[in-house]
Amino acid sequence: MRTVDIIQKKRDGHELSGEEIDFLIQGFSRGDIPDYQMSAWAMAVYFRGMTARETADLTMAMARSGDQIDLASIPGIKVDKHSTGGVGDKATLVLGPLAASLGVPVAKMSGRGLGHTGGTIDKLESIEGFAVERTKEQFMRQVRDIGVAVISQSGNITPADKKLYALRDVTATVNSIPLIASSIMSKKIASGADAICLDVKTGSGAFMKTLDESIALAQAMVDIGEQVGRETVAVITNMDEPLGFAIGNALEVREAIRTLKGEGPGDLQELCIFFAAYMALLGGRAVALPEAKEQAEQAIRDGRALNKLKQLIQAQNGNPLVVDEPDLLPSAPYVVPVQSGITGYVAAIDAESLGVTAMMLGAGRATKEDSIDASVGIVLSKKVGDPVKEGEPLMELHMNRNDEAFVQEMVRRAARAVVLSVQPVEKPRLIQAVVTKHGIERIS
Repeated sequence: MRTVDIIQKKRDGHELSGEEIDFLIQGFSRGDIPDYQMSAWAMAVYFRGMTARETADLTMAMARSGDQIDLASIPGIKVDKHSTGGVGDKATLVLGPLAASLGVPVAKMSGRGLGHTGGTIDKLESIEGFAVERTKEQFMRQVRDIGVAVISQSGNITPADKKLYALRDVTATVNSIPLIASSIMSKKIASGADAICLDVKTGSGAFMKTLDESIALAQAMVDIGEQVGRETVAVITNMDEPLGFAIGNALEVREAIRTLKGEGPGDLQELCIFFAAYMALLGGRAVALPEAKEQAEQAIRDGRALNKLKQLIQAQNGNPLVVDEPDLLPSAPYVVPVQSGITGYVAAIDAESLGVTAMMLGAGRATKEDSIDASVGIVLSKKVGDPVKEGEPLMELHMNRNDEAFVQEMVRRAARAVVLSVQPVEKPRLIQAVVTKHGIERIS
């Protein structure tokens, strides 16, 4: 088998066999196939696409390229949840404990933030003492004991995907649905999930900017799940504005705690109840969505979900007192309001722009080597559709610098991210579509 023949076959629009795909991925992972040939193949895929079977074979080849976690010793159906990335997306901090409180084992490996999107691991590390590194034995025992663990990704999970993504990033082949779908799903499968619940973001703060693009990506990932025997549900959610009010690590932990107390922002609570319900369905803990939603709402009302968060923090050496005393979390010394210049309504919020502003404040990374300031970020006071008076705060910037030039630059950047209108504006719909093996349901 020759690499050049595989490149030519895909270039000419033909379907590759599983053996050809495996030869390509394992050879590239070992270093036998050079970058220039893999780049040519990725560009052929970009233009020619892949069938559902090809994409599933690519997914499994990348999953087999490194370590695969076997969760069989943990009783029950293990359901993993993945978000394609957004601004203010602290859902895992709520969903992990909430799903575990419903009896769904959550064995979660999460990543760090880069660019305008935040990372769950960075947020958890804003809790004093919280250990994100765990041995396989500790990880498995914790899920068996309390039902939930959230750790950083293993260095040897899907190494072929890491190499291929780095190559796609510099060869203009990132935006290929088969390559995106297989990248995401290979990590979920290698991490041992029995079933997968996907939050596919759409809008200005998301990678996929339109609903149709997001549905196509969701469909590709659900198809992969069907092909490889992992039941998969994908929910398309709005990222034209940040999720919740808080953007930044400790600020988002505070908001997650409030949500588990039943006091969180409406959109974040809606999303977490919806996803917890689907995780309960996939995990065999409910037979219908309305029943599952009621179970999730009850777990918040009676405090089970909040108690599960305390157990998670304590099990990973963090200080569980932060749940009852959020002021123990890092806080920035300077809080600067960004005020409205008119009386009217919030017409739009550029989520990506605010994510970049939060990164510039120190809440995120421009490069992998950058350090994170857990205390800084942005807290919105208004969301799209809300009325606002002239001089009223649109948001607050939490910062560790108070030199005038920096403060004014950040205020200007933040203000430009909000569009105001004198006319009333309808609030956006959060959940826009659900994709399952049975088809696509657009939420009107």
